[in-house]
Amino acid sequence: MTVFARIKRAAILLVAGASLAACAASPDVSVSPDGVYDPYERQNRKVHAFNRGLDRAIVRPAAIGYSTILPDEIEDSVGHFAKNLGQPSVVVNSVLQGDFRGAGISTVRFLTNSVLGIGGLFDVATDFDVPQHDTDFGETLYVWGVGEGAYLELPVLGPSTQRNTAGKVVDLFTNPLSYTLESPEAYYGTIAGVASGLGTRGRFSDTVDSILYESADSYAQARLIYLQNRRFELGDGEAATEIDPFALDTEGF
Repeated sequence: MTVFARIKRAAILLVAGASLAACAASPDVSVSPDGVYDPYERQNRKVHAFNRGLDRAIVRPAAIGYSTILPDEIEDSVGHFAKNLGQPSVVVNSVLQGDFRGAGISTVRFLTNSVLGIGGLFDVATDFDVPQHDTDFGETLYVWGVGEGAYLELPVLGPSTQRNTAGKVVDLFTNPLSYTLESPEAYYGTIAGVASGLGTRGRFSDTVDSILYESADSYAQARLIYLQNRRFELGDGEAATEIDPFALDTEGF
C-alpha cells in the first residue's frame, strides 16, 4: 500500500471515528446523579470478569516478573522509547485540536529525544526543560464537542467510553511514522508500548491489586476511578466533581 493510500485511509477513518462517536454520544439526561452513564453494565461486568481473570493468570505475573528482572533504568528507557514514538501522533492530534503550542512542544520533544536521546531511549528533552505534552484522538473528539457516551469496558484494554473507544481506533492510524516505517520497524512502537504497560502494571502492582482484588466491587471502583481521571485529564472539572471515587456501586449482576 502506497503512502498516499495509507493517508487517505487514515483520513477516512478519522471522519468515520468522529461520526461514530457523535452518534454514540448520549444526552446528559441519561447520566445518573453520580455522573455515570452505564447502560451496558451487565455486559461490561462480564468483560471485567474476563479482564480480571486475564490479569490474574497472565498479565500480573508477567508484569511482576518484568519489573523484578529488569533494572529500573532499562524499564525507564523502554517507557521513554515508547512515548517518543507516540509523539508524532500527539502532534497530529494537537493540530486537529487547534493547539499549535502543544504541537510545537511535541515536535521539539520528538526531535530532541530522537537525535540526542538515542532514538528516544533517554528523555533529554525534559533535561532541557521542554515540558511534557500528551493527547489523543479521544481528546480531539472532546475538543470538537463530541459527548462522552456510555461507559465501556473493553477486552484486554480495560475501562473506556464510547468516545474514547472511537478515539483508540482512529489513533491506530494518526501516527505518521506508521506510514513511513517498513516492517519490522513499524512494530517497534507497539512492542515497546506493551512492554511499557507491563512495567507500569508491575510498578503499581499494589495499587492495581487493591482495586481489582481487594475492593468490595472492583468493577464499580475501576469505573469511577477511570471516569474521574479521564475527565480530569480533559479539563472537564465540572464533570469530574460529580464522581466520588470511593463510592462503590455494590449492586450485583
